[in-house]
Amino acid sequence: MSLMNDDVADLLAEHLRAGTTEMSDTDLRVPISHFVSEERAAAERELMTRLPVIIGHASELPLRGGFLTREVLGVPLIVVRKAGGGIGGYLNICRHRGGQVESEARGTKRIFSCRYHGWSYGRDDGRLRGVPYDDFYTHVDKERHGLHAIRVEERHGFLFADLSGRQDWDIDDWLGPEVDAQLAPYGLDGAEIFLDRSFTLDINWKIVLDGAIDVLHPMFLHPHGVGKLIETNTSVWRRYGRHGQSFSPRTRMGEKARAGEEVDASFRYMGSNLVLYPNSMVISTPDHVEFWTVWPDLHTPGRSTTQIRFLVRPEKRDERVEARMHRSWEILEQAATDEDWPMERTIQRNAEAHPHGTFLYGRNEQSCQHLHRELAADLGD
Repeated sequence: MSLMNDDVADLLAEHLRAGTTEMSDTDLRVPISHFVSEERAAAERELMTRLPVIIGHASELPLRGGFLTREVLGVPLIVVRKAGGGIGGYLNICRHRGGQVESEARGTKRIFSCRYHGWSYGRDDGRLRGVPYDDFYTHVDKERHGLHAIRVEERHGFLFADLSGRQDWDIDDWLGPEVDAQLAPYGLDGAEIFLDRSFTLDINWKIVLDGAIDVLHPMFLHPHGVGKLIETNTSVWRRYGRHGQSFSPRTRMGEKARAGEEVDASFRYMGSNLVLYPNSMVISTPDHVEFWTVWPDLHTPGRSTTQIRFLVRPEKRDERVEARMHRSWEILEQAATDEDWPMERTIQRNAEAHPHGTFLYGRNEQSCQHLHRELAADLGD
């Protein structure tokens, strides 16, 4: 399968032959306090509640009439697959006295009912359906006491939600045609979740994302693993509005390019990491898509939760592909748990011990610069 980026493959080959890489116009300095400050962490969490963030995958709601519940950034949600096939979302909060209206993780229902006082709500519209002892209230306007709606949009199999309740955003505008063009070939709207792992780490969420997209460290931190598979300090970055994509050559491309041989944009020679701002990444592989979401902790700047999922289309899944996915996970888990995250934990501890000055992101670190530049624009830095 091609990554549909032949121009990028040519650029990578040129850089490999010349010993260069694509660079931004300037370095970037980010205050170390941004990784330890409670005020900064609160501002970032608040920002995430009013941006379209990915809260799940469509395969978690395969059936019409189905629902799932989860808490995202402290916000309790019910996400539903309506009778017509569309997606809806609500706060999992009763409009009477704030109780939870659905306690199960997932299932199929037409009505959600609060176990505290029995108020019930329709699945497809969130409208208040039943109020026990309603004649003992002065008046309960059922039109005005439905569940608070949360807009959820489904695109490329991902479920995007704005937790603020804002309804005026457009998923086409948020993603843009370039992101659509990169995601479309994967067919993720028909994929299923093969692997799902979550890790709570004593590391700021931005440091985790920095490490996952960093192109300078493979040969140093992973000399016996990933560093043998991926070239260090050679990459091409493409910005797609709020989002972006980093393309990196595999060592196989390096060998052929330096020998003057032809290369192409296939998985044999290069990989990519599509960054969906603010906190998700889609990483390409020959058999599956590796999908990361990194969430800040609700209380501690130096803690976060990383969720990693492998998504695969069912028609591609057989014993051979499953074996390769298991092997991919072994390589990823070893690199992350034994090398990346321990190093990032030292960065976090050092930042907490000495939260002064700045971290430096060089001109050859465009992919890491992107997140911090976008946050600065949103938060007025």
